[in-house]
Amino acid sequence: MRNRFWIAFGDIHERIEAVTAIEDLDQASGVLLSGDLTNVGGRERAERILAVVEGFNPRIFAQIGNMDTRAVDLALTEKGCNVHGRVVDLGQGVGLAAVGLSTPTPFKTPSEASEEQISQWVRDVLESAATFKQVILMVHTPPRGKVVDRVPSGAHVGSPGVRALIEKYQPAIVVTGHIHEGRGQERIGRSHVLNPGSFAQGGYVRIEEASEGLVASLRGTS
Repeated sequence: MRNRFWIAFGDIHERIEAVTAIEDLDQASGVLLSGDLTNVGGRERAERILAVVEGFNPRIFAQIGNMDTRAVDLALTEKGCNVHGRVVDLGQGVGLAAVGLSTPTPFKTPSEASEEQISQWVRDVLESAATFKQVILMVHTPPRGKVVDRVPSGAHVGSPGVRALIEKYQPAIVVTGHIHEGRGQERIGRSHVLNPGSFAQGGYVRIEEASEGLVASLRGTS
């Protein structure tokens, strides 16, 4: 019997074409959408993205990013797939803890929250997920790091609070995004942190169950 696995990606920005090239997407135990489904879009654009993904796999767990409007958040809730601020039991001791939106940007995008609020949400979901053997943290705002939050200037713009909470709670896998140029992976203690970059470029994460626990890898469709 094949081990379970999940596919995760974000920063779609209404460019969903690469979904057709994701290996075994229809066999995944779930599809995790980490945020920025749209470019300041509303319900119709979000529903189009969801419909395309559903055509391959209906088991969707999604949240908004900073470029999504509150109408997108409502659409996800009405579809029953909104996981922002929630912990979801994925079965067999695996939990998904999820936080969308982003810390403030220079661009005043629609769905931003303070560093303190993002950190509190992350703290809440990780505390609630403490009973699971293995935790996947899906957080649109990357932690302050070496790779996953680096912008072209070389500056690191991730959240210190998110990093501190990852250091404290040590979720097995952290899927993040927001910073397209931060595509890559790094370790924060035992936590494996991955940013697949912009989905327009085909980046995604595959998370698999293995004898040693959850194992994640960066993948690409191009």
